[in-house]
Amino acid sequence: MPQFPKNIRAQWHNYNGGLYFVTFCTKNREHYLGEISDGKMSLTDVGKFADEQFRNVTEHYPYAEIPLWVVMPDHIHAIVIIDNDKIPYERRIVGFDSVGSRRATTPQEQNQQSNMSPREIANMQGWMSVVIGGIKSSITKYANSNAIPFSWQSRFYDHIIRDSDEMNSIAEYIENNVAQWECDSDEKI
Repeated sequence: MPQFPKNIRAQWHNYNGGLYFVTFCTKNREHYLGEISDGKMSLTDVGKFADEQFRNVTEHYPYAEIPLWVVMPDHIHAIVIIDNDKIPYERRIVGFDSVGSRRATTPQEQNQQSNMSPREIANMQGWMSVVIGGIKSSITKYANSNAIPFSWQSRFYDHIIRDSDEMNSIAEYIENNVAQWECDSDEKI
């Protein structure tokens, strides 16, 4: 299981718009989403529901697009595009001023504080965090309402895609992920 540094947010980015490579895993890397056999992914009911959530993301989040994703047995990779021109408003989070009083702060201000909790760090992801959190939540609710054992890791990995070379490399990785699974039985994200 990957170890995340305390602050994994880019200090120069507000996460309200941009292109991202996102990965989120099931708890303990359990194969809740399906299995791979003979180079093909066979989705469970939860995996099928997850795939449907990605297909319909713009219905729930009109500022988001997910042009490419792959549902794997124990994780999901996706390219997430957040259109800064379509976000409803710039997300603000509640923080503390220098004397300890609560006040609304921008993600940039919050990012400059050195002793942030993991929840404060997660909140700095802006609208991308809303999309991923919503997808994870809807999948969990589906599993719970159908009495299917299921759980996510609490955090997820994201990488800001900076240029077309990175985008192409990540797209190729996502497209080949199922085929690579059997080549590397100890696959790590």
